[in-house]
Amino acid sequence: MHRIGIDLGGTKIEGILMDANGEIVETMRVPTPDSYFETVKAIHEMTLQLDGIVDNVCPVGLGTPGAWVAQSGTMKNCNSTVLNGKPFLHDLQRLLNRPIRIANDANCMVLSEAVDGAGAGARCVFGVILGTGVGGGCVVNKDVLAGPNLLAGEWGHNRFPDIPAEAKLEVNPSVRPRTCYCGQTNCVETFLSGRGLERTHLELHGERMTAPEIGRGETDHTKRTVDEYIQQLAIALAVVVNILDPDVVVIGGGLSNISRIYDKLPELLKKYAFSSEGATKVVPAKYGDSSGRRGAAWLFPAET
Repeated sequence: MHRIGIDLGGTKIEGILMDANGEIVETMRVPTPDSYFETVKAIHEMTLQLDGIVDNVCPVGLGTPGAWVAQSGTMKNCNSTVLNGKPFLHDLQRLLNRPIRIANDANCMVLSEAVDGAGAGARCVFGVILGTGVGGGCVVNKDVLAGPNLLAGEWGHNRFPDIPAEAKLEVNPSVRPRTCYCGQTNCVETFLSGRGLERTHLELHGERMTAPEIGRGETDHTKRTVDEYIQQLAIALAVVVNILDPDVVVIGGGLSNISRIYDKLPELLKKYAFSSEGATKVVPAKYGDSSGRRGAAWLFPAET
């Protein structure tokens, strides 16, 4: 059975055709339109083109930058704001007349990595996205956990935990609090997103640099900032480890390319988590930017 996976992003819509063995047969990409109806139209047209490659009507998995609320039949929490409050899934089902499944894009990333990526073979996989925002998701036995409020994995909007004395962080949330767009103060996202990393660097050194520049920098200043960032990451992730105790933490997003994370984070997690044996593995996403669309296709398991 072939199935289609579509990753709806803020700037681009990416689609794949996947065969029964999990191999990608075809990939397509188009810019994301500015309007809701044009977005629905673009996904409709992409799906029909992918159908035509195998001359069949394929089931469609959708990864979206928000959540589908079945009770109201509308989308919520989308950073692509034209989707919010819209009957997105119903409109696509009406046009495409086939099985369609929908999930948050972070959940799709984790599902992809849990099925045959960096977390393959693990029972519990927690996925972290470190980029423009901080997202996450959890997969247990290859099933996505969503929750009744569709909030499972949204660790980026927990308040940053109290800092253990031994951490000796130089950037202290209680001294210079950070306001999050969600309305809270000192969300994890305000420290661990790309903008959070840039602000930390500015506070430490008075230098304005982009997150990629800091991440690949080799100066004493950039290394010090990255080490501070990894400490922050360990303290925030220790809360997740205490609650879920995942077998594997898979890290994706642009900041996942900072190689020092994988050298330092496992020992720091062991230090800050409660009585941890250090058995949780920390690994970069195997499929990188492709994980979202692959995970959307995996919303239909191979045996479906």
